Amino acid sequence: MKSLSAFVFLLIAHAALSTPIEDEFELTRAQERTLYPRYVQFGEATADLEAPVDYELVEEVARNPRNTAYWLYTRRNANRYQTLTNGDERSVRNSNFDASKETVVVAHGWLSNGNTEPNPAVRKAYLNKKDVNVIVVDWRRLAMSDYATAAAGVPAVGQGVGQFINWLHNSFGLRYENVHIVGFSLGAHIAGNAGRATRGRVARVTGLDPAGPMWNYNRNRLQPTDGVYVEAIHTDGGYTVGGLGIGSAIAQVDFFPNGGISQPGCLTNMCNHNRAWELFAATVTHNHLQGNRCSNSLQVSWNNCRGTRLMMGNSDLRKTGSKGSYRLDTGRRYPY
Repeated sequence: MKSLSAFVFLLIAHAALSTPIEDEFELTRAQERTLYPRYVQFGEATADLEAPVDYELVEEVARNPRNTAYWLYTRRNANRYQTLTNGDERSVRNSNFDASKETVVVAHGWLSNGNTEPNPAVRKAYLNKKDVNVIVVDWRRLAMSDYATAAAGVPAVGQGVGQFINWLHNSFGLRYENVHIVGFSLGAHIAGNAGRATRGRVARVTGLDPAGPMWNYNRNRLQPTDGVYVEAIHTDGGYTVGGLGIGSAIAQVDFFPNGGISQPGCLTNMCNHNRAWELFAATVTHNHLQGNRCSNSLQVSWNNCRGTRLMMGNSDLRKTGSKGSYRLDTGRRYPY
């Protein structure tokens, strides 16, 4: 009886000390344990899904969104970024930011920063195609931590990005219907949370192989209501095959190139995972990859989808399409 009382006391003490962020993430992590092994390979890096989370760092990022940097690129400064600071109007006025133009916001994934892919590929594709503002989200402070900590901090980073967009709207007249948020891997869920912070008013949200580990049951993942049009491109999906992305449909429109699990020319999960941003950047330039709508997931796997056709990716800000899953086949080399 005494031991039971002590156990109950410890539970109450933990609940009193824990935070809402910690409670929610640990519940999600417990649900995910049945889907993935403890260790998941992201290329040469290993994600320990049971590693202790640095909640002090996560809370710090949640309290101070300035831990995230915003780098502006335009055709006037295509190769040298200008830093925009949330709340600092001078940083925007002294930059080449033009609120009347389309704005593309790009978020990287785990163990990355503003200089790593997919940011350069997507930035160059857009600036070669259109006269737009490209804002690269550099959230390396969390992204360079262990996977569990980075994943736990994604909602805070995404909410900060959304607040930044709201500030640009309120202070400089940026129209939500001129905003497209693009994110890769963990960055896809950042994009979703950012769109949610604008109450789903941004024109487009695109998730490039949204990260799978710790996200299948996570309510903070990319959702269909995060923007007016929400699209996901799945290239390494499925926990049953060690995929790094989510294998199921989670957006309004979900594309499954080559079935969404294995990509032509790829021998590793990381190659499959990266193919999502490679394909997207190619479609911004060429707008050439078209999928057929599928009636169910079996049609996706069997490659016998015969429904309506829709272009995957591309730079169309006002993109629309019938909701559902789409299958297409690609080549192994650019432009695929």
